[in-house]
Amino acid sequence: MVAACNFTNIVRGPLQACHLGYSVDQAWQGQGLMREVVQTGIAYMFGTLGLNRIMANHMPSNLRSEKLLRALGFEREGHARAYLRIAGRWEDMVLNALVNPQA
Repeated sequence: MVAACNFTNIVRGPLQACHLGYSVDQAWQGQGLMREVVQTGIAYMFGTLGLNRIMANHMPSNLRSEKLLRALGFEREGHARAYLRIAGRWEDMVLNALVNPQA
């Protein structure tokens, strides 16, 4: 598998939101593939499912993810300390969100 994009924790009701996760094989990084995959997923979540908000987090040191999210229009909303346990360590995360421009 070259790349994966997933939308989880879909919440309906007044929130109408979800979380975005993605990954791309190291050999394919930097070629624009992830942007294309995620853009397609976002269009489906906003257009077909009618969600209002997509949230995506990244580690402060993950500059590629930060750059990708900015290019997709995500805005930084905050910094969460010890947010997620990765490889046995509690890691901080930068919190980002994209609001449906059609809402």
